[in-house]
Amino acid sequence: MPVFGPHNGVVTDLRLALCQSASSGDPQANLGKGLAVCSRAAEEGADIAILPEMWQIGYARCPDDEAGRAGWQEMAIARHDRWVSAFRKAASDLNLAILTTFLERWPGSPRNTALLIDRHGQDVLCYAKVHTCDWGMEKALTPGESFEVARLDIEGGFVDVGVMICADREFPESARELMLGGAELILVPNACPMAGERTYQLRSRAFENMTAIATVNYSAPDQDGHSSVFDGMVFEENGQPNGQPRDQLIFEAGDGEDVYFATLNLDALREYRKRETMGDAYRKPSAYRRLMSDEQSVPVFDRSDSRRGSVITEG
Repeated sequence: MPVFGPHNGVVTDLRLALCQSASSGDPQANLGKGLAVCSRAAEEGADIAILPEMWQIGYARCPDDEAGRAGWQEMAIARHDRWVSAFRKAASDLNLAILTTFLERWPGSPRNTALLIDRHGQDVLCYAKVHTCDWGMEKALTPGESFEVARLDIEGGFVDVGVMICADREFPESARELMLGGAELILVPNACPMAGERTYQLRSRAFENMTAIATVNYSAPDQDGHSSVFDGMVFEENGQPNGQPRDQLIFEAGDGEDVYFATLNLDALREYRKRETMGDAYRKPSAYRRLMSDEQSVPVFDRSDSRRGSVITEG
């Protein structure tokens, strides 16, 4: 069952600001740049501004040597650090919801965290990346443990929002879990090449869950941009399910640095979800027993660096 009941208030359009930027790698410089792009978003009438993955440190890589790794971990900040609180103040001052991202201090090892702040400056959702890239630098992180959904207060009503971070989108279960939690919109801060197959992957996640998905990547030269928004509506309305196909991609950037804007028709999405066949209406959960198993059943996927099942915290 969805987490949330009926909406209080009607929102026809939701304006998203995709803050596709390059990073200096310096937290204070990134703070200033992040606040500046949020200000631009507010000036252009956005409801939500979204920053790329781990914006605080520009997704700086964790060194392999012990001393370098210790220094990298020391860059982690608490959720109520002044760096994060500056975005709370900006959200309140600008009447703008902000998704900011940072390396979060955590017992054992840091987390890759995204914090959704509402237009009143209040935290509504704090999410830590579940599918950490354990074959690379993110083996130095503590994975998150769940996918939560929050009801975000915006001008004129609400929208139910979930978050995935970068590699989370490569696992269908991430978006599916958020859809089952009631998400209408999934925000995806990102830090990897996105042109081509990974953008097509987002198309599938939106299609199969009837959920809008907004992804924000680093611009060149850090990454290749291609921030995007899919509205989750694959068929035109024709009085019955599965009508004429339509393109659910409503925006895709190039690789340049800018604040890009896209507008979602939430009323149309909500009506679409009532009539179409994807999502949860016709699923057969009793047939999906392997999805809930911690056992490694396919030998080719048995990897020594895997952290399947229980979360393992590294010191």
